[in-house]
Amino acid sequence: MSLITTTAEAEKAIDDLSALIEKLSGLMEQETALVHAGKVSVAVGLGQTKSELAHQLYSAGERLRANAKFLLQAVPTRCAALQRVQEAFRAVLQKNLIVLATTHAVSEGIMRRLSGDLARKSAPQIYGASGRATTPGAKYGQPLAVSKKL
Repeated sequence: MSLITTTAEAEKAIDDLSALIEKLSGLMEQETALVHAGKVSVAVGLGQTKSELAHQLYSAGERLRANAKFLLQAVPTRCAALQRVQEAFRAVLQKNLIVLATTHAVSEGIMRRLSGDLARKSAPQIYGASGRATTPGAKYGQPLAVSKKL
């Protein structure tokens, strides 16, 4: 990691980090909108770019963290502006995580229900001592194959 020694370098480093955050934030907003609209296969295509931007963001953040003392002394107003950009990014990230978690939970529920329906259809109808149909045992559950290609 390079040492930041001038005010100009400090301003450029903060501006670069802010630009990366804004790019990643825009990409995550796009991903959120796509997933929310049910276009998961299109959203998956953003993964590589999102990963690259996140890596760049991490590297730039580590550089600023290593020079934090100098940055706070040299450009305190830019540091405050960067903090506001980070707070806005956290809100975008939170919304994205909620949409992705909801999508995951819904798809998992669909798969569990489908698996249970298939198990019930393949199991023989057996009546218990009470005269009611019993649920099929685990041995009647068939593996469920799913194509991961979206």
